[in-house]
Amino acid sequence: MGIDTEQVDWTAWIGREQRMTQVLNPFPARALAALFDHPRLPEAGDALPVAWHWLYFLETPGTAGTGPDGHPGKGSFLPPIPLPRRMWAAGGLKPSAPLRLGEPAERMSSIRAVEHKRGRSGELFFVTIEHDVRQRGILCIHEEQTLVYRAMPTGGSPMPPGESASAAADWSRTVTIDPVLLFRFSALTYNAHRIHYDRDYATGTEGYPGLVVHGPLLVLLLLDLVREHDSEARIRSFRFRAVRPTFDRGSLSLRGRREGPLMTLWSADGENTVGMSASANLDEEL
Repeated sequence: MGIDTEQVDWTAWIGREQRMTQVLNPFPARALAALFDHPRLPEAGDALPVAWHWLYFLETPGTAGTGPDGHPGKGSFLPPIPLPRRMWAAGGLKPSAPLRLGEPAERMSSIRAVEHKRGRSGELFFVTIEHDVRQRGILCIHEEQTLVYRAMPTGGSPMPPGESASAAADWSRTVTIDPVLLFRFSALTYNAHRIHYDRDYATGTEGYPGLVVHGPLLVLLLLDLVREHDSEARIRSFRFRAVRPTFDRGSLSLRGRREGPLMTLWSADGENTVGMSASANLDEEL
């Protein structure tokens, strides 16, 4: 029997906490650097690039604790919202000190909000989580993450219209999206969500036109564009928002421009539709 979303007191989940500790082994960072074709691979003692902590503090459920879609089961830390689609909707982070590879670190997570909404696309839930990552007792990153839960589409439901991507960029890069890239990133982040590697499931069960590009991968590629054009840039705050799913149907354009301390970043698919938008501030809070 399913859960009646109208009858559950979802606010009871607000304030729930989870603590994870881990040595920041250089291998995941080296593997991501190789995936991005960096000429130098990071080593123990190096500072972890912004947002690369997403390679760490991963959920590792057993087979019995993994859902049919490949996601970890719900109800341990995250609330057991019965809507089957779960994806990152938005987030932001403020780096305040570097995380060093080869040293232990701690992440404290807490649920800050659970919001139930109804829109044109149907029933939606938004879960906001805050993460504080510390190393040697020093706060290194404060992060906010918003997850969105939604129902499966009905048969033949078309994708919603997208937002045309601006061509007014100071710099850009084209990336080829293919199943190998998506599989390697799924493996690096222990992400078994089948929409990223199982084409039959993605198209037949969830109704997507292809494999879905991970939202965090798009964000990390945009941040890598910043590194490529200003390797000395010190990001003080960073925010991102998923605008529309991106699929493995050809090339992906990463674009950015800078106006003073503000960097605006966005991705565009082969139809010139925005997938991910982001902004980075190099001097002060956004």
